[in-house]
Parts: sequence; structure tokens; C-alpha cells
Amino acid sequence: MELLVRQVGHWQPPRWAATAEGGNVSRADLVHRLVQEIANLGADAEGLTRRSVPRLDNDLALPDQLRVVAADLLAADPPAGALERAAAEVTATRRAL
Repeated sequence: MELLVRQVGHWQPPRWAATAEGGNVSRADLVHRLVQEIANLGADAEGLTRRSVPRLDNDLALPDQLRVVAADLLAADPPAGALERAAAEVTATRRAL
């Protein structure tokens, strides 16, 4: 997760707005989708209802959102399968960026 945050943490708005590799969504939309997926894994691990992560107006907040949901997931003491899925999602996102 930290590799991804370091990869995108310095990006400015034009870079976030660029289309992700092999897709038709922006890099920002792709990272927000990852944030939502990690939040869902955390909610599942805690036995809570899934909630939508807000899509903020400023894409520069995405690395912070990712850090928060990742910390929540780890704090939930998830099963190994959830961590493996999170790692796979992060790897796929990094490749698409």
C-alpha cells in the first residue's frame, strides 16, 4: 500500500485526471475505486455495513483516504484472505496507473 501512496502522493491534478492504462476511467477514479474496495474489506472484517467512501472534489486527498482505509483494515484484524485480496487490488491498481 505504501508503495502506491508514494507513487501517487506527489501527483498534481492533470496527472490524476489522465486516463488509466487500458481503461476509460481517470487515474483518480481508479484509485477511488481501490479506496472503496479496501474500505469494504475493512467493513466486512469488522462485521459492519459497507458504506460509500465520499469522492472528494480534490483528488490530492486520495492518498490520505487510502492511508486511512488501509489503517482501518489492518486494525480490524482481517482474515488472511482479505489481506491477500487487498494486496492483489493494490497491485492491479499500480499496474493500471
